[in-house]
Formats: sequence, structure tokens, C-alpha cells
Amino acid sequence: MSRYKVDITGINTSELEALKNVEMMELFKEYQKTHNKAVKDKIVEGNLLLVLNILKGFNNSKFNMDDLFQMGCIGLVKAVDNFDLSYGVRFSTYAVPLILGEIKRYTRDDTPIRVSRGTKDLAYQIIGFKEQFVRREGREPKGCEIALALGIPEYKIPYALDALKEPKSLFEPIFNDGGDTIYIQDQVADKKEKDSDKDMLIALHKALDSIKQREKDILLERYIVGKTQMELAENLGISQAQVSRIEKSAINHVQRLIK
Repeated sequence: MSRYKVDITGINTSELEALKNVEMMELFKEYQKTHNKAVKDKIVEGNLLLVLNILKGFNNSKFNMDDLFQMGCIGLVKAVDNFDLSYGVRFSTYAVPLILGEIKRYTRDDTPIRVSRGTKDLAYQIIGFKEQFVRREGREPKGCEIALALGIPEYKIPYALDALKEPKSLFEPIFNDGGDTIYIQDQVADKKEKDSDKDMLIALHKALDSIKQREKDILLERYIVGKTQMELAENLGISQAQVSRIEKSAINHVQRLIK
């Protein structure tokens, strides 16, 4: 294991040396005048430790470190090609977001569900805009600000960002309040039973209108708003045991009215 705790095939990372800032600035001046490939290679080689430092954050990920290193190097080369001395910042300050961006883009693309390239590109544009906005304004941008800047409808923002999320199992638990566990599959509608669902909803509305208002309020707060029994107890000024009894009584009344 190297002193940077990142193993890369074919590279002795313990022997890599970093360029001093003064040396790097001189090389950049020469490269931007001559575009000499040998000078560019020196700059890239002198910043490989920067890539390795970023990779330490991915040491326990499922991805191959050699692949991530290659993607990081792509980001480094882009940073070298686009860095401007007039920016007045250290090269590392400019390069880190580009290196990290390439690595994250690779990890996002490597998902079991295929999403259209257009949707992914839009998601990356949104993420890039948000990062720049936060650096510039010191806060997260509002949806309307993102939509205006990118010229897209606001509703497309969460849709695009959701496309980059990891898929979840239907059997993943999403709620447990000490009783029966609710899984994702319990929240997925069955189109085959669409008509029977409509009938059930009508019956449920009638049943809720027939029970006591307090029972109805507790059911709505528990299963529509998603509050816990403890939260309801605090809001109503009663004990959790009382909330539990009212909830069970309300459910029994509704079940009898629906049958």
C-alpha cells in the first residue's frame, strides 16, 4: 500500500512527486505560449498526486480504482488545457472540481438502469450550475433560478436528477413504527386492479366521513401526512398510548364500514 493509500496498477505511487507552485506556473507560461506536449506532460505528471488524493475518498467504493484513476486523469488533462493564469488562483483550486466531476460522472453512468443521454446531460448541467451557484452566491439555487438559467421548465429538474439515483429494491423497507413494516412494493399501484381501487377509495371516503372527527384526524395525520404517534401525542397534548388506542379504534371502525 502506498503512502497515499491508493493502489494503481503499473504505478508506484510512493515515488510520484508533486510540482511546486512556482515551478508549475513557469511550466504553464511556457505551455500556453508553445503548446509543447512535453511541457504539458510534465504538468500532468506533476499533479498525479492530486488525482490520488481525490481517489482516497472512493477507496471503499464498488468501483475499480484503476478505472477511477483514468477518469481522474481525464479531468486533470482538461484542467491543464483550460487553465488560465489570469484566473489568479492556484491550479489545484481550479483542477479539483474537474477531476472530481469526471470521476463522479463515471460512477453515475455505471448504473444497472439505462437512462437517455439527453436526460443525463441535463442532470449534469443542473449539478454543474448548482455547484457554480453555491460557490458564487453561498447558497443553494431555487428551482426557478435553475430553470431560468438553463432555459428549461422547472418540473424537469427533479425528473432529471432522479434519473441519476441508484435503483431501489421493491422489498426495501420505507417505514416502521414498531408495528408492521411498509415496503416500497406496498406503495406501487397495480394497474390490473384500477377499477377495484376506485371502488375502495369511494368506500374509504364514506367510511372516514362516518367516524369521529378526532379518529379521522389521527388517521389522516398518521397515514397521509406521515407523522409518528409520538409527534401526534405532543401536538394533541395526550400520551402516545392514547394515540395508539384512538388509531386502532378508528381503523376497526373504518374496516367494519368498508365491509
